[in-house]
Amino acid sequence: MSKRDYYEVLGVQKNVSEKDLKRSFKRMAMKLHPDRNPDDAEAEGKFKEAKEAYEVLSDPQKRAAYDQFGHAGVDSSMGGGGRAGGGFGDIFEDVFGDIFGGSRGGGGGGNRAYRGSDLQYNLELSLEEAVFGKKVDIRIPSNERCDSCGGTGAKKGTNPDSCSTCQGMGQVRIQQGFFAVQQTCPHCNGAGKVIKDPCNTCHGQGTVEKEKTLEVSIPMGVDTGDRIRLSGEGEAGLNGGPSGDLYVQVSLKKHELFTRDDTNLHCEVPIRITTAALGGEVSVPTLSGEVTLKIPAETQTGRLFRLRGKGVKSVRNAVTGDLLCKVVVETPVNLTNLQKTLFEEIEACLTNGGERHSPQQHGWGNKAKTFFEDIKGWFDVDKDGNKKQSDDK
Repeated sequence: MSKRDYYEVLGVQKNVSEKDLKRSFKRMAMKLHPDRNPDDAEAEGKFKEAKEAYEVLSDPQKRAAYDQFGHAGVDSSMGGGGRAGGGFGDIFEDVFGDIFGGSRGGGGGGNRAYRGSDLQYNLELSLEEAVFGKKVDIRIPSNERCDSCGGTGAKKGTNPDSCSTCQGMGQVRIQQGFFAVQQTCPHCNGAGKVIKDPCNTCHGQGTVEKEKTLEVSIPMGVDTGDRIRLSGEGEAGLNGGPSGDLYVQVSLKKHELFTRDDTNLHCEVPIRITTAALGGEVSVPTLSGEVTLKIPAETQTGRLFRLRGKGVKSVRNAVTGDLLCKVVVETPVNLTNLQKTLFEEIEACLTNGGERHSPQQHGWGNKAKTFFEDIKGWFDVDKDGNKKQSDDK
């Protein structure tokens, strides 16, 4: 039986790159592997076919011979089932090493340099601090490289020994059928080395817990949810790897006067009933100082006044928001007898004016009256929706 074209087997074009070739084989191998398809002879056959195709096409010399002479050019390598320098375990390590942690060639995984973890610090600011910006000092705990041992974890003057179980690789190979699976070494826990005489300061960890003070520059206009990145101020890396970053997470405290909505500010301004009726002026605080807000006559409670440019300058651009003031008409309390008498006189005058002085109240009263009449009509029908007969004779 003639063999299928290797490029066709792997579903790639003849000019496929090494990267795409590996990706295609990985996809097929994960799908067709016998462990995923027990007792499926067809899947096992296709898996072996794909393995054979990849063994040839992943080797530059064999691929060149195959491209020129076809199967005849590589026929001598078919019987052994492996490529020069290693068996299928090497292919597995090459293709799937990024999944199982394997590493080809020297330098075991345990000796690899690892970047330190990123850290987060939650910083609470007042509205004024967020709007105008400032410099703040923060104290954070951190794992830093041990000065006594230089981060090796071994006592000064000594060095860690290579792990005898994994030969310093940090991983051991377990053969499972066609696959050679890489697993973390149980003796050194993946470090690739064993410390027989640990450092007295860090007790073999290579890092020590410390507390450091950092100065953070808060830019103008930050808001809740914004993050400030301090590069290299996170946890120390392992095996000489770089440190992680520190992210300062900003949140704003509740303000007595203002609430913030992006670059806009909101506030409530209480005014007297006489000011609402006759008009007047009230002083309003802003971030740039006190301003005078003119209240027109006959202002209703809840009316919104916009003071443009009196909000917050955006941290991302030069746009400055507005201050929106909602007036709230305050009902007077603790009235004297004289004040009560004067209000009674005013009430009498307003009542005589009817709708002219209180159009909202009058309109609401008419709607309420209509509503009650409709409700009463519902009670005058029987269960079938027919008008009830009057009991009057």
